[in-house]
Parts: sequence; C-alpha cells; structure tokens
Amino acid sequence: MLPDSAAIKGAVRKAVAAMIGVVLAVVLLTALLITGFYLLVGAATLALAPLVGEPGAMAITGLACLCLLALFFYRMTRPAKARQDAQKSESGKGSESPIAVLRSLIARNPLEAAALAFAAGVAEQSDPRLKELLLQGGMAMMRPSTDSTGSESDDLKAASATSGHKTPAD
Repeated sequence: MLPDSAAIKGAVRKAVAAMIGVVLAVVLLTALLITGFYLLVGAATLALAPLVGEPGAMAITGLACLCLLALFFYRMTRPAKARQDAQKSESGKGSESPIAVLRSLIARNPLEAAALAFAAGVAEQSDPRLKELLLQGGMAMMRPSTDSTGSESDDLKAASATSGHKTPAD
C-alpha cells in the first residue's frame, strides 16, 4: 500500500524544516565565533594599550592574528602523516589490478568519490559529455600529490588508463 499524499507532504515539510534549522544553526554559530574572535582581539588591544601604547597594541595583536592565520594555512597545506605512510607503502607494491587501484583511491578519498558518484549519476540522465567532464574532474580531485621529482604515482596512471583518460604527464 502506497503512502498518501498528505503523509508525503508532511515528511517533505519536516525534512525541509530540519535542513533550514541546520543551516541557521551553522550560520548562527559562525557569526558567534567571528564576533567572539573580534571581541577577543579588541580586549587584547585594550589590555596591551597601557603597556606599549595604542599603536603598539594594535601591531602586536595584528601580528598575533597573522601568525595564527599562517599557522592555520600551514597545517591545512601540509599532508597528513598517515596518508604519506600509506602512499609510501603502496608505492612499494608490485603491479596491482586496475580495480584494486580504484578501490584504494576510493578508500583514500571517500568524500570525493561519493560526490563524483552522485554528480555522475545525475549527469548520466542528461548529457554524456557532462558525465565525462565530471569523471575527469573527479579523478583530478582524487589524484595524489606528485612526489619530489614531479612524477605521478603508478596507481594514478593505472587508474587513468582504466578510465580511458590521459593524465597531464602523458
């Protein structure tokens, strides 16, 4: 027996209300975080002003903020140690099957793989050229970084060979 239209409409309304609630909560928390940081910087400036003067206090707090920002970007751009160790151990293996290579790519990049699968599923229904473009972009997104010599890893070349795409090194 199929559910009636009123039940479906009620479920959709609840789902939309839940999504709107989550978005509003994230926006509110972000605004509170930014406001709190702004007030903390202002308090630090006011606390340092009697010691080094107002321009000196602003310079010190500005330098501290820039150092925090630099530390954040340094940590974001530095690859994780576990990922580096996994790539080193896998590069020592012999030739693997293309399926195993794709499985390891998906295991290392689950969010990118899920997004690529969803986008390809939507694009499959309308335009094959769009699907091909999405697959190329997804493989580029999941591509591991090149080593110090600038050559791509063997598993990337094998994965791109199975999908029929050329890598930039080809």
